[in-house]
Amino acid sequence: MKITVVGAGGNVGSTVALAIAQRDFAKQVIAVDLEIKKDGKSFFPSKGRALDQWQTSPILSFDTHVSGTIDYADTAGSDICVITAGLPRRPGMSRDDLLSANRDIVKSVTEKLVEHSPDTIIVVVSNPLDLMTYVAWKASGLPPSKVMGMAGILDTARFRAFLAEEINVSPKDIQALILGGHGDSMVPLPRYTTVSGIPIRHFIGEDKLNAIIERTKTGGGELVGLMGTSAWYAPGAAAAQMVEAIALDQNRILPCAAFLDGQYGLKDLYVGVPVLLGKGGIKEVIEIDLDQEEKALLQTSADHVKKGLDDLSRLN
Repeated sequence: MKITVVGAGGNVGSTVALAIAQRDFAKQVIAVDLEIKKDGKSFFPSKGRALDQWQTSPILSFDTHVSGTIDYADTAGSDICVITAGLPRRPGMSRDDLLSANRDIVKSVTEKLVEHSPDTIIVVVSNPLDLMTYVAWKASGLPPSKVMGMAGILDTARFRAFLAEEINVSPKDIQALILGGHGDSMVPLPRYTTVSGIPIRHFIGEDKLNAIIERTKTGGGELVGLMGTSAWYAPGAAAAQMVEAIALDQNRILPCAAFLDGQYGLKDLYVGVPVLLGKGGIKEVIEIDLDQEEKALLQTSADHVKKGLDDLSRLN
């Protein structure tokens, strides 16, 4: 099993690479990123981080070999590729500027990956997540079951962590589900949130539950405010969980950004929904029953994604 991680010279990509290696189900992880020139010198972040990670293998007890490269030819024959490459928004950069730049990056990366691994499965982590997953799908020529985005696992993990802290239980016992786009319009579903099968509202009042839901929606922004940059540990672990589910054919039911073709009344967009994840990628998009309020919230979230797709079309 060969896994490629693009953008592995950065925090998210390098975390994905190490998290996969520590799970020890792959033969090798190829960490890809650009050469960086500074003060007349060349630096190779993906090579350096990969070497550092491989040197932890005797300590952390894994056999998965991690190696860095700037050459996409080294990724040939990858079973699964994770794309974390992209730019953060910088001062003076408009949303259109960011969208255009990351579209170009994700499109180029995807084309290079598929050139060398035409049967690969692609997991997108780059932001804006739902839109970049759509870009990768279009650029890859792969069936939508083989191209998906990481968001729902991360959003759900934040929700579960906040709940565990509030009600003082193990986060391992909390199950939850979040639908919709990755951002402020995401749709946490308290009705499908339980603690060892017990409905969450048994443990927490409505006001505190709503406060946690709102905190979850802005969870990424909270971390940016604390660190001055976006998160990487939880996103990296979430992407690694998806890769493991696919590689080991675990048939996990996980919330992922999946292509919808009529499910939930939505068509021709990527949005977060529960899927059956295993060998070959997304085996099934799972449709759950939603009440009228939940349907309206999901539609609002989907409308945000559609607007982003319209913006992409306009920029094209």
